[in-house]
Amino acid sequence: MTGAPSTCVEWVGLPGGDVRLGSDDFYPEESPVVERTVRPFSISRTPVTNAQFAQFIRATSYVTTAEQSLSPREFPHLSNNQRAAGSLVFTPTLGPVDLTDWKQWWAWVQGAHWRAPSGPGSSIEGKDDHPVVQVSYLDVQAYCSWAEARLPTEEEWEYAARGGLEGATYAWGDESQDEGALKANTWQGVFPYRNTGANGWVGTSPVGVFPPNGFGLLDVTGNVWEWTSSPWSSRHASSSCSCSPSSERAVSEARVVKGGSHLCAPEYCLRYRPAARTQQTPDSSTTHLGFRIAR
Repeated sequence: MTGAPSTCVEWVGLPGGDVRLGSDDFYPEESPVVERTVRPFSISRTPVTNAQFAQFIRATSYVTTAEQSLSPREFPHLSNNQRAAGSLVFTPTLGPVDLTDWKQWWAWVQGAHWRAPSGPGSSIEGKDDHPVVQVSYLDVQAYCSWAEARLPTEEEWEYAARGGLEGATYAWGDESQDEGALKANTWQGVFPYRNTGANGWVGTSPVGVFPPNGFGLLDVTGNVWEWTSSPWSSRHASSSCSCSPSSERAVSEARVVKGGSHLCAPEYCLRYRPAARTQQTPDSSTTHLGFRIAR
């Protein structure tokens, strides 16, 4: 079943053009700075919300990756519990830990999916306007097919996120989050055990709580990482950052994700910048990974 969602998508038309993307100043996978031509396109003003995704589910009865158990034939090395439906959930630690070991704060939780992002007992009730999470690349492709849309490419996404500020460090300019009012939902405190909240929000926040970028786009920085359609390119060095861990459901063709999330902290993951990038396998879903659409 196809058809544009009646939970209205607000589109922002962008002219495209010749742009410079990437950065040589931070993590190696962002370099080198490259010149690309981006054709005119439209992109959704916000990430896809829980309300919009729920409409897709009602219309199609789609079952997300996180709601499906693994095949014993394909994953014979895993126990029955490990093959059960579930997904990766962030859990704050009790105190300082080794920041090179992402398993200290990520756990596979049975029953975690988009309706219950942190597992049984959690809920998206009252969060219709929060970005949907726990969605795999396979899930968002299904959504795009239904909505008669597509994912943006990495080049389109970064161009859009920059909001016309080519070469700036952040989507709002060169000043950091510490130099004035918060401009995005990122980790406030000491990662991964103390988060005082971004303007009161711990975890995801409603889309549009923080200021738009120069193109009027909301939440291109922080809140949730966003899928793109671009395969992870060998042109860039593979990242050692564990901001976005891969699950046991690893398959080929990792995709680029952009934008950083509410878990990004300067001392650990300074990736809430348009040039920043990391990778996820198509069947991965987590509590800080969502998407926006293009056409």
